[in-house]
Amino acid sequence: MGKKCSNSNHRNSRLLPSILCIVLTVATALLTTGCNGKTDARPSSESEAGTGTETPADGAATVLGEGNTVFSLTVADKEGNETPFEIHTDKKTVGEALLDLGLIAGEQGQYGLYVQTVNGVTADYDKDGVYWAFYINGEYAATGVDSTPIAEGDAYSLRIE
Repeated sequence: MGKKCSNSNHRNSRLLPSILCIVLTVATALLTTGCNGKTDARPSSESEAGTGTETPADGAATVLGEGNTVFSLTVADKEGNETPFEIHTDKKTVGEALLDLGLIAGEQGQYGLYVQTVNGVTADYDKDGVYWAFYINGEYAATGVDSTPIAEGDAYSLRIE
């Protein structure tokens, strides 16, 4: 005769996959939203930062921020893919506005902010030989992003080079 299994062991073996599924679902939800219940503030290709609305699919600019001053920003990655943004802010410099929105990150150096990450993409000159270049109206900027006052009507861009 074979070994007879008790009802409680049989029930526990059927419950285990269900419990594991619940634990994995909760863990995934926590990793997606963070432990504090807030979503990551960086914009993604699927939604705008802070608004939760869909990014325009027709190539229109993603609108970020709130404020009376509006400027355009184009971000170009390593492959040359461009992502347009319309930035609304009350900050005084381009760098302040972009830092406030979590769109850029970097380190302070002797010449100002050295931008290392833009829209979630990091350029590491020491590792890859590329960096984020800052342009104003299509011209290489003579000032850093954090020392450039916002001028309405100007078009700014950050490009990996």
